[in-house]
Amino acid sequence: MMDKVKKEHIVFGIIRLLSYASVFFLALLVGYIFIKGFKVISFRFLTDVPRNGITAGGIYPAILGTFYLVLVSFIFAVPLGVLSGIYIAEYTSDNTFARFLRLSVNMLSGIPSVVFGLFGLAIFVNKFCFGVSILSGGLTLGILILPTIIQATIEALKSVPYSFREASLGLGATKWQTIKHIVLPVGMPGILTGVILSVGRAAGETAPILFTAATFYTGRLPHSIFNEVMALPYLIYGLLTEGTFPDKQIPIAYGASTVLLLFVFALSFVAIVIRVKSRRMKKW
Repeated sequence: MMDKVKKEHIVFGIIRLLSYASVFFLALLVGYIFIKGFKVISFRFLTDVPRNGITAGGIYPAILGTFYLVLVSFIFAVPLGVLSGIYIAEYTSDNTFARFLRLSVNMLSGIPSVVFGLFGLAIFVNKFCFGVSILSGGLTLGILILPTIIQATIEALKSVPYSFREASLGLGATKWQTIKHIVLPVGMPGILTGVILSVGRAAGETAPILFTAATFYTGRLPHSIFNEVMALPYLIYGLLTEGTFPDKQIPIAYGASTVLLLFVFALSFVAIVIRVKSRRMKKW
């Protein structure tokens, strides 16, 4: 018995040590980027356009382009993902077809993002003739985050006690009325958490927009969804791999990385707040 207790303490000690090490290296990485990035961040850096071959000026077009891409992906993916999740969770029984749907969603979640980029290039850019544009990139990012939103919706709806459905149906409500007025409001915090984390992932992806939406440098702001745009992930990639003036461009890359990290952290913080509130709401 004592040997088992000692082994258990050793195993948990190793797990705890690995957890601390992971947090330490994450904090070290983020801290290093913040220290480098905050040296160049200013109001002008955030609101000015790039100048002199991206060796001076700001990153405002990249911030705006990232926002537009995320907005298009959000508008496309959220309604389709939530409705698909509702259908799979509430309207399909445990049969071969339902298991095939769930397996397909899980497989889509594991596909590398560069494959989605090639799909967007073949379908949206070439087949639908949208060109390299905000629309092509936003739709590609929407397909990328669609499986995550579907899975989040399914898990959120499954967490709602079945007794809630039985009570509503017993009072004479239809299945859709039960889902709309009972199941969805209770599961909405979990759905919103998944949606927000998905949007954060879309904001940080480089490979999909590399083929479908982003350009390394443009002096014009987009005025249509059919324009190509600068975006923070691709700007960072370009400055670090293709920049011809590293002494001036690498600090700009660190500043852009800091802005992108702050955006993703802000979305994650909102998701955490929603999750905490949802736990309080579930104390029925």
